[in-house]
Amino acid sequence: MPCQFRTAELPNGLRVIAEVDGQAYTAAAGFFVRTGSRDERPEVMGVSHFLEHMMFKGTPRRSADDVNREFDELGANYNAFTTQEMTAFWAHVMPEMLPGALDILADIMRPALREEDFQTERGVILEEIAMYADMPFWRLYEAAMERHYGPHPLSQRVLGTNETIANLTRDAMAAYFDDRYSADNTVLALAGNLDFDATVDAVMMWCGSWQRTDTHRRYDAIQRADHHFTLDDPNASRHYLLMVSAAPAADDDRRYAASMLANLLGDQEGSLLYWALVEPGIAEEAQVGYDGRDRVGEYYVYASCPPERAAQVEEIIGDQIARCLELTTEDDLARLRSKTATSVTLAGERPAGRMKRLGRVWTYLQRYSTLEEELAKIHAVTLDDVRAVYEAFPFRPRTIARLRPAK
Repeated sequence: MPCQFRTAELPNGLRVIAEVDGQAYTAAAGFFVRTGSRDERPEVMGVSHFLEHMMFKGTPRRSADDVNREFDELGANYNAFTTQEMTAFWAHVMPEMLPGALDILADIMRPALREEDFQTERGVILEEIAMYADMPFWRLYEAAMERHYGPHPLSQRVLGTNETIANLTRDAMAAYFDDRYSADNTVLALAGNLDFDATVDAVMMWCGSWQRTDTHRRYDAIQRADHHFTLDDPNASRHYLLMVSAAPAADDDRRYAASMLANLLGDQEGSLLYWALVEPGIAEEAQVGYDGRDRVGEYYVYASCPPERAAQVEEIIGDQIARCLELTTEDDLARLRSKTATSVTLAGERPAGRMKRLGRVWTYLQRYSTLEEELAKIHAVTLDDVRAVYEAFPFRPRTIARLRPAK
């Protein structure tokens, strides 16, 4: 029996969506909040990610130890994540454990935000910022996004900065939480073997008192321009390059062709950049990625190489981008369609994968799309589609960021 899509909306605006599969051996649930670093004021940058940590520090009903112990007693696989545009909290359990997991998830979605926990976790966040600052890709990515998006909120860092985290107060966090983590800005995604009607009744009991705030997202204009800059690092031994340019948005059907184009150019194996740079040993890494966001998107090109080959690597990347359409054949695209379809299908085989896909799609598109519909769109991509998206988003203007050993 195929998955059955079900949906319900509580009076306060909380949306519950599910792919019910009575043949599944497990069940998964996740709260997806439509908020992230792009929704923060500059002075509280990083508050969404900080709140992700605070959700697990206890509630009026549970201590932090209680939360972890009770999840473990259920045998749950559970976690959370924060991006520029959403924050999610999820658990994957046996079907009979789903009510207990949902009880915990709903409870931590209304955290205590105790001052002493806030101060302790601040140190953890600052350590995390320091850890990511040691990663060349992450350093370049944050710096490139700041230049690429300029005054637009998408330039803001998910983790925040040392300054914004050090200056953030518990009350400022609570005010942000009250506005953005409202019932009408949240969706509960479910997948697997579950009783949908009984689950909605339980969710009404746990979440029915959550407030509606009618919060919304700003859509500031984006000014496109070329940017080039270089960071010198005395601890670096390699040369790193990151290029960012505009791409289709998450709600643009051209996103499928954009994803194909990115993989044709820079998949980790068998792509144009792989054969031009990695296989001959000119660069250690060379890849292209596509990120579709809310009403905007971007490509990124990343490479690392010995410093003496930096100019050669950059020249080859530019040449491969310029010639990618003439270098790509129908057979190349057919292989990539099959590979992409396999990857998407594998991710959706388990309820946890279906739940995450369901929550992300609804958070971005505010509608349901089946896995089969997505596979059909993947298989329908043609070379003409790839050519059209390249012409519309030709990897220009571009922001080029470099990190090199200090001379």
